[in-house]
Amino acid sequence: MPIDLTFLGHAGFLIKDSDTGKSVCVDPFLTGNPLAKHKPEDIECDYVALTHGHEDHFNDDAIAIAKNNNATVIGAYELCVYVASECGHDQIDPGNPGGRVQTDFGYVAFTPAFHSSSYKGQYMGQPMGLVFSIGGVKLYHCGDTALFSDMKLIGEVAKPDIAMIPCGDRFTMGIDLATKAAEFIKPKVAIPIHYKTFDVLNQTIDGFEPAGVEVKEMQPGQTWRYPS
Repeated sequence: MPIDLTFLGHAGFLIKDSDTGKSVCVDPFLTGNPLAKHKPEDIECDYVALTHGHEDHFNDDAIAIAKNNNATVIGAYELCVYVASECGHDQIDPGNPGGRVQTDFGYVAFTPAFHSSSYKGQYMGQPMGLVFSIGGVKLYHCGDTALFSDMKLIGEVAKPDIAMIPCGDRFTMGIDLATKAAEFIKPKVAIPIHYKTFDVLNQTIDGFEPAGVEVKEMQPGQTWRYPS
């Protein structure tokens, strides 16, 4: 069964099971993103999944999308509690690394990520990567992270078809470390993320050429059907 994967820009995606129509929006950063092609009101989804609390991943867009769609928010425990207590949206499904949330499209599993996580000065729990099983496809969104050797183990356990890997440097891995991450994870396809959006990030993916892994550079607003 194929999925339709829409790149929202930066680290954001809309993942849709093309057979059932079930969909999940991941880390939407639209308002204030100079490269974004969508507005929050354009997004239709059943779930909003969040890797961590920084405003280029969790923000008013995520809350608006969740409320507009009556969607369940999936993320770290502290982040989900904040969504319910401070944002007035009580449809939450929290978890932590090592755990898994069952959904009506499959599941979302939580992995470690080496980063930080706060929103407006408040701690938002541990940053995480997310593994999705949807439409018979496995996707590993690494979140914002440094390279770490257990990416090999995540790849062995999750066996992702697609991995979304940050490569912008400074706040995450740069090109060289992202290349090594892709070789650790061994997905069929690696999609570079978290670059170009701001001047301080890498503006190209030149040199992102992991051995044995296909690289697909997506443009904001682009939709790709996998498998095609």
